[in-house]
Amino acid sequence: VQPPEKPLQAEEWNRLKESFQSPEIFEEVMFNSMIRCNSPIDVAKSLLTHVAKSDGDIAYHLLVKYLALCVQQGQTSEIHDVYDIMKIRFKVLESGAYSLLIKGLSNSDQWRMALTLLEEVKQLMIPSRGNYESCIKAASRHQEMNLAFQLYHEMLAKHLVPTSDVLQAFFDFSRGMKGAELQKQLFGILLYLRENQIYPHKTFMRSIKLWFESIPGGNWRGHLTNIKDSGQCPVCNHQLEDSNLTEEEYKGLRERIIKDVIHGTDTFRKTTPQEFEAFQTFVENRLPFDIVIDGLNVSHIKPRKMQCENLFEAVNCLAKGNARLLVLGRKHMLSNSPNWKREVMKEMQNKADFFFAENISEDDTFLLYATLRSGKHCKFVTRDFLRDHKACLSDSLTRHLFRKWQRGHQISKEMVLSVFVQQPAFCYDCVVQTTGDTWHIPYKDAFDEKYSYEVPRKWLCIQQK
Repeated sequence: VQPPEKPLQAEEWNRLKESFQSPEIFEEVMFNSMIRCNSPIDVAKSLLTHVAKSDGDIAYHLLVKYLALCVQQGQTSEIHDVYDIMKIRFKVLESGAYSLLIKGLSNSDQWRMALTLLEEVKQLMIPSRGNYESCIKAASRHQEMNLAFQLYHEMLAKHLVPTSDVLQAFFDFSRGMKGAELQKQLFGILLYLRENQIYPHKTFMRSIKLWFESIPGGNWRGHLTNIKDSGQCPVCNHQLEDSNLTEEEYKGLRERIIKDVIHGTDTFRKTTPQEFEAFQTFVENRLPFDIVIDGLNVSHIKPRKMQCENLFEAVNCLAKGNARLLVLGRKHMLSNSPNWKREVMKEMQNKADFFFAENISEDDTFLLYATLRSGKHCKFVTRDFLRDHKACLSDSLTRHLFRKWQRGHQISKEMVLSVFVQQPAFCYDCVVQTTGDTWHIPYKDAFDEKYSYEVPRKWLCIQQK
């Protein structure tokens, strides 16, 4: 349905409604269409007025749709009016209406009202990430950085994960501002990136660079660079942190993963204790492996190819140099189907050890167990991020070590897709790091909100002269 271009009289609205297939949902469909076409506000208002006159009042869901259009266009006084009507008419609003009101008001000169609404929301429910971020951006825009950081820490305490958009806003709006406390807070965001293995995208990285260079009397200079294979920064000659875990760290990590993840609560969700026991015996009799491969996962790497061909290609390349391989497969791979040809499977079994689990088993636990039991040198191949397992680890130090181990041992999708050009794992750790007078920040070219274990090649080096 195409919304009219100018406001209509009551009889014109009635005529339109009568010609509509389902008159009972006419107003709802018309408002949806107005939001989609970004119709002039007075057109939407004339429909609202018509509904009020003919029905005696306006249904909640129609008010929310009108509000969405007002927010979309930044019509502050209309947003206020709708809020006043809603406050009188309805005891409680639901989260969608609150989100629209907070978003709309935080972008206006009456942004403090958004903070009042945030407080209201807190009485009823946990505010959403969007609620917090609207208020944080409003406070930052008005240079109220203490307030912005207070909201940010509150948000983290509620386990809400900030978008890189709001993290970037902190650096954008703090540019040129003085203050040791402010600096400490922004360094805290950089450490949050480190802790959570977040790689800023190019525009966010530029905001960080410009903020450093704008610190009054700070004498910071930023350069974009590529770190040498040795782990040395060509700009400041600083040696980056080693990516290898010490013997003690590795042992501790292995024990914790085997305790928390493998024998924790979720192991047997998709496997049986008997099957896992059989797998452990199988592994112990053949240790150590050099590379453990999630066979089913790798078999889907090139969608147009037969699954057994994808896996065969991978096994072939990785077996070069006499590496000892363990492939985690599923029993259906032995069925001699179009995707799993018996002769190809036979040939692969000459080059690698295979363990075939039941078709419902969960591979990750098997993968982690075999890799960790094989020792520090063993790598693993999967396109999964192993996010669930990180979450099972109970303390932040173990989680940090797990990520560090993962960064150094997971052979990434890029490496797999480039037909396993086996790049040596980096000897330096690809996370944000600092010595006090230098910061090294790995960044990505493209914007991608998703978590990723794939490490970027580009770095921002910032040093204090």
